[in-house]
Amino acid sequence: MEIDMSTNGRNGQVAADPVPFARSYQLEALQKALEQNTIVFFETGTGKTLIAIMLLRSYAHLLRKPSPYVAVFLVPTVVLVTQQGEVVATHTDLKVGEYYGEMGVDYWDAATWKDEKEKHEVLVMTPQILLNALRHRFLRLDQVKVLIFDECHNARGKHPYACIMKEFYHRELASSTPQLPRVFGMTASPIKAKASISAAAYWKQIKELETLMNSKVFTCHSDSVLTRYIPFSTPKVKIYSDMDVPHVTSECLTDDLINLRKKSWVLVSNEGMILDVHAQNFSYKILGTTILLFSNRQQRSTLVKKRTSLWGQMDASGNRVVRAFSSDAVKVFSASMPSGPEWSICYDLIDNMKAGYLTSKVMCLVETLLAYREMKDLRCIIFVERIVTAIVIRSLLNELLPEFSGWRTEYTAGNNSWSQSQSRKEQNAIVDEFRKGKVNIIVATSMLEEGLDVQSCNLVIRFDPSATICSFIQSRGRARMQNSDFVLMVKSGDFSALARLKNYLASGDIMRTECLSHAHLPCDPLDNAMLDEPRYEVESTGAIVTLSSSIALLHFYCARLPSDGYFKPYPRCTINKELGSCTLHLPNSCPVQTITVQGEAKFLKQLACLEACRKLHQVGALTANLVPDIVEEEAEVQECGYEPYSDECAKYLPPELVGSDGNVSETLYNCYVIELRSNFEYDIKLQDIVLAIHTRLDDDLERLNLDLDVDRGKLIVRIKHIGYITLNSEQVALCQRFQLTLFRVLIDHNLEELHEELHEYSNRNGSVFNYLLLPSVDSYQIDWKCVTAVLYPENASWNLRTDCSNRGYGHYNVRTKNGLVCCCMLENSLVLTPHNNLLYCITGTLDGIDGNTYLELRDGESVTYKEYYEQRHGISLQFERASLLNGKRIFTVHNYLKRCRIPSAKGSSFLGLQHNFSYKAQSARELRMQEKSNRSVELPPELCLILMSPISVATFYSFSFLPSVMHRIESLLIAANLKRMHMDHCMQNVVIPTLMVLEAITTKKCQEKIHLESLETLGDSFLKYSISQQLFKTYQNRHEDF
Repeated sequence: MEIDMSTNGRNGQVAADPVPFARSYQLEALQKALEQNTIVFFETGTGKTLIAIMLLRSYAHLLRKPSPYVAVFLVPTVVLVTQQGEVVATHTDLKVGEYYGEMGVDYWDAATWKDEKEKHEVLVMTPQILLNALRHRFLRLDQVKVLIFDECHNARGKHPYACIMKEFYHRELASSTPQLPRVFGMTASPIKAKASISAAAYWKQIKELETLMNSKVFTCHSDSVLTRYIPFSTPKVKIYSDMDVPHVTSECLTDDLINLRKKSWVLVSNEGMILDVHAQNFSYKILGTTILLFSNRQQRSTLVKKRTSLWGQMDASGNRVVRAFSSDAVKVFSASMPSGPEWSICYDLIDNMKAGYLTSKVMCLVETLLAYREMKDLRCIIFVERIVTAIVIRSLLNELLPEFSGWRTEYTAGNNSWSQSQSRKEQNAIVDEFRKGKVNIIVATSMLEEGLDVQSCNLVIRFDPSATICSFIQSRGRARMQNSDFVLMVKSGDFSALARLKNYLASGDIMRTECLSHAHLPCDPLDNAMLDEPRYEVESTGAIVTLSSSIALLHFYCARLPSDGYFKPYPRCTINKELGSCTLHLPNSCPVQTITVQGEAKFLKQLACLEACRKLHQVGALTANLVPDIVEEEAEVQECGYEPYSDECAKYLPPELVGSDGNVSETLYNCYVIELRSNFEYDIKLQDIVLAIHTRLDDDLERLNLDLDVDRGKLIVRIKHIGYITLNSEQVALCQRFQLTLFRVLIDHNLEELHEELHEYSNRNGSVFNYLLLPSVDSYQIDWKCVTAVLYPENASWNLRTDCSNRGYGHYNVRTKNGLVCCCMLENSLVLTPHNNLLYCITGTLDGIDGNTYLELRDGESVTYKEYYEQRHGISLQFERASLLNGKRIFTVHNYLKRCRIPSAKGSSFLGLQHNFSYKAQSARELRMQEKSNRSVELPPELCLILMSPISVATFYSFSFLPSVMHRIESLLIAANLKRMHMDHCMQNVVIPTLMVLEAITTKKCQEKIHLESLETLGDSFLKYSISQQLFKTYQNRHEDF
């Protein structure tokens, strides 16, 4: 039987509408797609999406509103929804809607979907959303003109792509009057399986895809057609020696983990979870004990798999079991490792590898990356198999690489994973920073193989081997730059892996040949057995639930029943294998309590769930669209004006710190001095800071005393009012620019962020914050000379006239990246060294030390500074006799308000920057690493680019504490305003300290020294005492048992 794919009975005449820059093979593919359902099989990066765009443009006249039809663009991952939606909107004039799970589409009703269809002409979404909408009859296939499947090789098994085609497309195709959309698939490999040595095996799988998609594969005759337009990465095999973890260490760790599992087994069984000790064993054998410990310390639930993917989530008691197990696991790994302030995994990688703290595979990865440290603008993706691998490798690389290259590493993983999940917003932010170069390396699981468009990616490393041909081809295609590399890590002696790689490399030509040789054959009809799956259909709407979707629908229904932190309603299933029956027990709050069915053993649970869905619909618990009635009630509440709670609500900002006076000529400020006093000795002295705001603070804020636990001891902060100052508009703009520049440098250590922020600042003609933080000199006077440092080099001539005239013999010029400058402008300046993109504070000149002075390296070898820079950075010093400069790395901003200083990645909003940044907390080892990074370094002047001058290192050091200080002031102002709102309605004359109000609105999760649980404990104690006293007085003849 032949299947006609050329028409769908309602398209009429469709003419091609190509873009002018389309390539020849793209135009051929477009023509084929207009003639029949087509799967485009081209390499990654060849512009398959553009063919889809041109197909949409060709159908645009049938989609424009008020047409009832839409086009649907399906993508396999949430990250691609935004990417492909933006591409469609850019290259067409069609109205594009983007849909993904976090938008709450699971709770939309028919009216909401109707509005979306009426507003948009192209719907870009993940496939599960379309599948659910079709099942609930919110969308119908006859309303879709074009159906695009991105990465269509996923259409197999129970994947939503396959379910859409089997449950809806092929059923409609078998009807007497089919009304079907044009199907267009895109893939870099029509096979998602391991490589085969048989061409017939390749064709068998390609044919199955064509049959399911009812489409023919279109491809080019050879790679030579594509290489004229796009670069291909160079495959490189990196062989590493296999060095196991020492036997004694391995045996001890295995025994300890098994004992830990036995110890926790009773509690785990009660909670219905599996503590994955096998994941622990895998991790330390593949990665080493040290970097696995990185992961354990940062997350307490990484090594736990929950047996709840089918029926629900863990409750509070389950979480306690998880935390206890992970805490014990940390102790197990810590016991097998060295400790003490002098030890670090980064100090001697070779010895740590031999000891088993680092594996040879991880060492090979580090060596491979360091081989590219001279590459400008590195963009690297490291593909791994497991999420825990991505997390710990990211931790190791961020510990090690900044010292050598300044590279920043992040990881991405699916947001439905069992470990540290990432939201769509976080994933998009990481990918966006990768495109901009703010992130240099991404450690990713397979979720990033498909569709990520980063034109500047120049290195891909397969840390773990590709499981399938498709994975191999797609990960190779992520490297888009000319002369990019695709590095494949293979264990020494693993000949099967090498043979598999050889098959992978040859697979592209074999698949292309098979597709071309069978292009004339029509698609076979789908096997009827695949269409006969049991289902329940609502006659009035056409909504369906199938055997395969029944479990998910029942789970969704139970999840909407009443629950709390200690109880999650879910169905329980009891199977009697002897009788071939299954009994399904539903929660007590469900109108249907028990379902019993009989049938084939492997389908018993699904049959029971399908029967439960049927009965729930009959009793009205499921609506005519087979949606829980509770969901429709929630939708009605939202229509009445009640918005659901969102963690991303607008933040309240104290009016004392925000606002703008426009372009007034002069502004009056209240001035406060922030006094910084330390109880420890340090070679950099602290400076007082002037805070200028428009309004006078309350009395208790003006007397604020704050103790900060900083790196070297305790820092005492005091605030007091010192008077008023009037500034003109030019002075205010200068101060705001100084403040913005200083904090961007301290927090980001990156000039790109600074340039973007300054650009935004100039575009909005001022700052959204309305207070100033300025350096001070004696008698609390503003240090205007330091403030003007932000104007360098415009301020250089003024400083030369005032400073250099009295220097006499010490007045001389020095060659820098800026050209010839006076030596006085270099001392107390901020400089950038472009060869490593690092920022330094220059504290002075090292007399007697120049390029010919010897430097002792870490391995004991002595070389001159000139030789060092030539060997390490490939730079030949031209002015080798110039005295070197004494520089210090920029300080790192930390959150000094934390109750305990443990590593954290949580961000906090600092008003003065209008930017979310991570307060970096410190462990003892982090402090050592910071002190190491803050040590003085010797810099040749000719390699330095002056950014700010004059500005002392003491100014940077003092300002590094201000984010914590201003965060506390901001919090106190919020508390003061809240107190004022309630005191206005209070008839009693009571005095409530603002600090106590702040304590009452601060949760324990903030990890500050003050939080509401201390007040809650006090309140509970008072209530217990007062109630006990009252009961004792009322029932004097009773005792506590009554």
